Amino acid sequence: MLERLKLEDKITGVKQTLKAVAEGRAEMVFVAADADKRVVSGLTELCLAGDIEIFYAETMKLLGKACGIDVGASAACILKKA
Repeated sequence: MLERLKLEDKITGVKQTLKAVAEGRAEMVFVAADADKRVVSGLTELCLAGDIEIFYAETMKLLGKACGIDVGASAACILKKA
């Protein structure tokens, strides 16, 4: 599933992902299982309320790598196609 991040238009980071979800632009959200729960809890709650699928990556490092960045990522999302 992480491979899909490499192929799609995406947003990386909790704040940007949270904004995309709130604006209805997110198709699918990825959250790192080892991310600080205080950081991602608002995002996961918003996804559950909005019926947006959440995929959990094993680590922040793997999620960051899938997003094409050199650092770990707590969250990312694939954007809906226009």
